[in-house]
Amino acid sequence: MSRLPVVEAERYSELLHAKAEALASCFTPFDPPEMEIFPSPPMHYRMRAEFRVWHEGDDLYYVMFDTDDEALAAQQAAQVEAEASAASAEGSQVQSAQGKKKKKRNKTRKPVKTVRMDDYPVASERINALMPALLDAIRDVPPLRHKLFQVEFLTTLTGEALISLIYHRPLDEQWETLARQLQVDLGVSIIGRSRKQRLVLDREFVFERLTVDGQTLTYKQVENSFTQPNARICESMLSWAREVTQGIGGDLVELYCGAGNFTVALAPNFRRVLGTEISRTSVAAGRFNVEINRAHNAQVERLSAEEFSQALANPQSPYGQRLGLADYTFSTVLVDPPRAGLDPDTLKQVAEYDHIVYISCNPQTLVENLATLTQTHRLERLAFFDQFPYTDHAEAGVLLVRRA
Repeated sequence: MSRLPVVEAERYSELLHAKAEALASCFTPFDPPEMEIFPSPPMHYRMRAEFRVWHEGDDLYYVMFDTDDEALAAQQAAQVEAEASAASAEGSQVQSAQGKKKKKRNKTRKPVKTVRMDDYPVASERINALMPALLDAIRDVPPLRHKLFQVEFLTTLTGEALISLIYHRPLDEQWETLARQLQVDLGVSIIGRSRKQRLVLDREFVFERLTVDGQTLTYKQVENSFTQPNARICESMLSWAREVTQGIGGDLVELYCGAGNFTVALAPNFRRVLGTEISRTSVAAGRFNVEINRAHNAQVERLSAEEFSQALANPQSPYGQRLGLADYTFSTVLVDPPRAGLDPDTLKQVAEYDHIVYISCNPQTLVENLATLTQTHRLERLAFFDQFPYTDHAEAGVLLVRRA
């Protein structure tokens, strides 16, 4: 269970540099360059948020879950005592342990507590304005309130907003009629979801506009699909990636490209750009984003990293011919993998490129992957993006260049 961030805007600079120092120390074994630091706005930086909805009599409010420190301390103390007692009992028994299976240690979940959320300082100002407005609008409207258990907000820097209302009951025509009026009253788009049901009243996406090197890029962001939560940090990441790849030339392949976030932004730096992704929703959004931004030298295709590797090894295969891989000369690969980092096969594939741009949401797995990649490449650039202020989470970016 993640800890809820405690916003201390007046201490943000201090906390930022403490986190940066801790992160920089992780890369010491790789003879790193000086780490570039990209700060977040100290408040209202998250463009999306989700809350559970609590019903208490006539009251209705949002909650989130946090680690219960007192209960956790008691749980840990009890576990230590239990393990000590078990060890003592085992030591007093005079019997052979041969042929006996070890007992599995019980896995206990961290105790959590519900925290009422009347506002959420880390979320965008638009989300904070919509939070009370939504509850006030539905509190006395049973068809909209009944069995509502979760609300998800997706907003943009330009003020667009999409709200998903999630229920433990089927949604009917009465709900739809009232929800349509609600979206007019709030100036938002609304989606209703319940088990095996999804009602899109207006549209299922927002348009985010990000500034990269003075250029405005438009991104279609679809409900319930991955988007970078901190828009200002996303701008910093895109600008940094564009800067470090300036002048490399050749062609770029992006693995795990999502909706084409980097694919679009880096298109000016390369002859051709190919983004690969397995999510159908993200691929469709990525193709739209390529088109709307007139990145005519870029394309987004639906295939896994493994499938791409196989197609690249045999350009005349069906995949290879469909992608036109014989016409590419890849100089650079960009990866922005899940928290688990790169698996061994993908790691081997990535090491074949002269230039590697690696964006990581988990520096621990990045460090593990660098232990392999720095055998063939040198660490040329290192950046810290404070995607999640007031938490231990850090986003890192590196540029690796093949050793001579």
